[in-house]
Formats: sequence, structure tokens, C-alpha cells
Amino acid sequence: MDSGRLDGIDKQQARLAFSRAAPHYDEVAELQREIGRRMLDRLTYIRHQPTVILDVGAGTGDATLALTRRYKKARTIALDFALPMLHQVRKRGSWLRRPRCICGDAEQLPLADQSVDMIFSNAALQWCNDLPGTFREFLRVLRPNGMLLFSTFGPGTLHELRNSWSAVDGHSHVSPFPDMHDVGDAMVRAGLAEPVVDVDRMRLSYDDVPSLMRDLKTLGAHNVTTDRPRGLTGKGRLQAMFEAYEAFRIKSKLPASYEVVYGHAWAPQQRQVDGVTTIPVDQLKMPG
Repeated sequence: MDSGRLDGIDKQQARLAFSRAAPHYDEVAELQREIGRRMLDRLTYIRHQPTVILDVGAGTGDATLALTRRYKKARTIALDFALPMLHQVRKRGSWLRRPRCICGDAEQLPLADQSVDMIFSNAALQWCNDLPGTFREFLRVLRPNGMLLFSTFGPGTLHELRNSWSAVDGHSHVSPFPDMHDVGDAMVRAGLAEPVVDVDRMRLSYDDVPSLMRDLKTLGAHNVTTDRPRGLTGKGRLQAMFEAYEAFRIKSKLPASYEVVYGHAWAPQQRQVDGVTTIPVDQLKMPG
């Protein structure tokens, strides 16, 4: 498999899942909000004053509105591939500071070249099949010295659920997640400058497996892999998975682990497109 390529997400099913999840997404998105807060905290230490900000995979707009408040002079764009999510964005905040909303795919951004100064993306890249291609898209729309800040999930995510299902059958029941090193390699191959990647580990606790599965379904994050079982899961297999998951119980709770991969990088002043190096006009020095 090409480094950084997942080739396992049915994008149409993922879009439908998030579209259905939009009205109730915020009720169970505690983890996503916490990751977003940690990303926003990182911006405190980065000196960058964007005029156009793109929130990729904006969801219901929690981070979008926070970015709008932080960068009061900037124009903020919320982009998501599920239109009902953007309907939720439009319901938030004052109409005076309401962000522009665009329905589109991170792998094919419907924006002009070098049109944004910052790309912010919280817990969305795991739904992209071609990670290097997605980073190339990000670089395409970033202006020179533009910044990319993102989070995604690594392979340790939901390992308890993955291992419990593997004890039952050979089908894919949990989405594939890129390794931190593959994420870093994909950033370098895309041509992003000064890439930095690090990992955080977080854990949610549940009384039982059905509670975890209900939360994942409410989030729209249930199984949309291309290798997923197409029929209904029988009660026997489901019960066998529940019993396998019990091996992970800690005291009275069942853990659901998340490996959170954070990354940031910059768009270089000079970049190569189809073998041709492009240089911003304002960086050219006229002969004296």
C-alpha cells in the first residue's frame, strides 16, 4: 500500500452517515471538542495573523466559531462534505460574524490556488483515502507562508473494538487510521515546509459496548469501510464481540482508546508545480 493511502473509506456512505448525524452530533462530540480546544491552545504560541481561514471538516462549527472569535479581522470559511453539518454551522453565532459555508471534499477543495492563509482541520483527515493527495490540495490553496494545523486519529484508536471484532470474524469493522510516521511522510512528499507531528493518547469510558456503539453511530463515525460486512450482524456474533471486549474492562468501566495525531506545517515561499518553481511576485528583487 502506498504510504499515506488508506483506500478503505466509502466516501458516499461516510457523507450519508455524517448527514444523518448532524442534528445530534454535538450531544456526543465531547472528545472532538476537547481535541479542538487543544489545537486552539497551540495557536496561542504561533505568531500568524491570517486574513482568510479555512476550517476543513468543520462539522457543526464549534472550532469555526472559535477561530472567528480569535481572529476578528479574518474571513472564516467552514468546509464540510456533509451539507446538513453546514446547516448546523449556520445556526451558530451572530449573523454579523457568521462564517461562509462551502460543501466540499478535503481531497478536492473547491477553492482557488493560493487563496487562504490558514487551514485548520480537526479530526477529519481519517475520512480521506489519499492523504498525500489531500496535503497537496492543502498546499495548493495555501498562500506562501500560510499555515496548516490539523488533528487526525492514529492506528491505536479504538483498538479494543478492533481486536474484539477480530476475535469474531475477518471483516473490517473499524475504519483504518494512518500511522504518525506515514502522516509526516505524506506532508513532506506534498511539499509542505517544516512539518511537525506529535501524538496524544486519550480514553473514554463506557458501562458497556452498546453505549460505545451508540455514541459512534450518533457521531456518524460508525463503520463505512469498503470491506465492511454488507448484511446484518447476527446476535450471536455481536454477543461474541461483547464478550471479547470484556477482556479490556478496567474496574467497572470499558475503555475506548484514541490515538490523536497532531500536525502543523507551512506553505513554502517557493514551491514546485509540475516541475516548475513558482516564486511570489513580492519576493522578486528588481535589478538596481
